Amino acid sequence: MAPIIHCVRHAQGVHNLSTANHVIHDPLLTELGHEQCAKLRESFPRHAEVDLVTASPLRRTIYTALESFGPIFDAHPDMKLIALPDVQETSDVPCDTGSDPQVLRDEFAGKPVDLEMVYEGWNNKAGRFAPNNKALKERARAARRWLKARPEKEIVVVTHGGYLHYFTEDWEDSSQYQGTGWVNTEYRTYAFSDETHENDLEGNALDGDNASLVETIESRNRRGKEGPTPDREEQKSLYQKGTQGWDDQGLQMSTAERDAAKVPEGIEVNGVRV
Repeated sequence: MAPIIHCVRHAQGVHNLSTANHVIHDPLLTELGHEQCAKLRESFPRHAEVDLVTASPLRRTIYTALESFGPIFDAHPDMKLIALPDVQETSDVPCDTGSDPQVLRDEFAGKPVDLEMVYEGWNNKAGRFAPNNKALKERARAARRWLKARPEKEIVVVTHGGYLHYFTEDWEDSSQYQGTGWVNTEYRTYAFSDETHENDLEGNALDGDNASLVETIESRNRRGKEGPTPDREEQKSLYQKGTQGWDDQGLQMSTAERDAAKVPEGIEVNGVRV
């Protein structure tokens, strides 16, 4: 049986304090971010059931995972967080670009972090990791398929607000905040769909299992939503509106596009641009 996936947006990072901070390479968490991790650690009800924790290899996501899900690692001394390059953030701006593998190995030495999948070039925003819709859809699908094939029953994925829309293929409220509908350390729970989807959200044919995810009713109720997730046909429309909404916010995924659009300054607090 395919696992249940608990998706988590990282805690507040230094880059979330202002648009100007987006020039900071692979930033750390703020003091508030560490507090958010502590609150998630206290409130998350499934520590005893989760048997795998994964995260984007950026520093803010790794630290969010280690701090928020410490009880899982405490209960399983041999368990390590698996860092997954495919779930890194969408853009090529410095704050969304990860550190070199050796830098990460040095920083997380002695901590329960498995960096075996973090290879040289994972932080080069080209090819598989290019900041465009095609590459993002493909690596999000690859991540879903990898997770669906895992033997564990419940898995945590700590990743990024923008990427989570590609990963879950849920574009409802995707422009509610700055480039996302998720607040820092929010978690939502998903099951793999029994339906087989032969096309992506742009109508392009797929060469096999899409490994589609569906948010559980309990998860939607937890965040004040009524009824099931919008169906796939609705999501196709929401995807178009969502990506256009990001463009309207000046949040193009490549640095060149952002510069051309003259991104406006702004401040983001708890995932909300003010």
